[in-house]
Amino acid sequence: MIVIGLTGSIGMGKSAAARMLKFMGVPVHDSDHAVHQALKKSGPAFGAVSALFPEAVKNGEIDRGRLGKIVFADKAALKKLEEILHPVARESQFDFMRAMKSKGQKIVVLEIPLLFETCADRRVDYVVTVSSPPEIQRQRVMGRTGMTEEKFKSILDSQMPDAQKRARSDYVVDTGAGFARTFRQLAKIIGKIRGEYLCVK
Repeated sequence: MIVIGLTGSIGMGKSAAARMLKFMGVPVHDSDHAVHQALKKSGPAFGAVSALFPEAVKNGEIDRGRLGKIVFADKAALKKLEEILHPVARESQFDFMRAMKSKGQKIVVLEIPLLFETCADRRVDYVVTVSSPPEIQRQRVMGRTGMTEEKFKSILDSQMPDAQKRARSDYVVDTGAGFARTFRQLAKIIGKIRGEYLCVK
């Protein structure tokens, strides 16, 4: 089974790309969703995170908005949070891959925002990075509810620069020219990888 890592900085179009890949019939694991599930009261990370950041707990649940404000203003706190959440996300990815392999899937995608930052690129066969011009990225991000310039800067500072991600990737998808062009680029990449897979089968 071929494993593709899908990544890109904030506002570059990962979620849209993931939806397109699913439309093409490629199973996609969403690491962000796995983390969100882990932070729920019944999730595996709730106990450790709520104990470490009690001020982020509201009505017995972890308020991700509050948690975000805490960690993006404190690099040491962010590192402690990542030490809890990254292993949880990684285990979820492994469970997903095992399940897809048992179903006979030939290609799967792991959508991992911090793929390079967590060295997850070592665990995939190909890396696809989505990218767009800085002005489009900024427009997308600043249009999100609750986003501020300070928060945007903090998030960017915690991520590898876009240029470095593109340089280290097998494929780069430009999402700045609209959905149709993005879809065509992704379809071409998947077609090529499927072809390569058939050649080495």
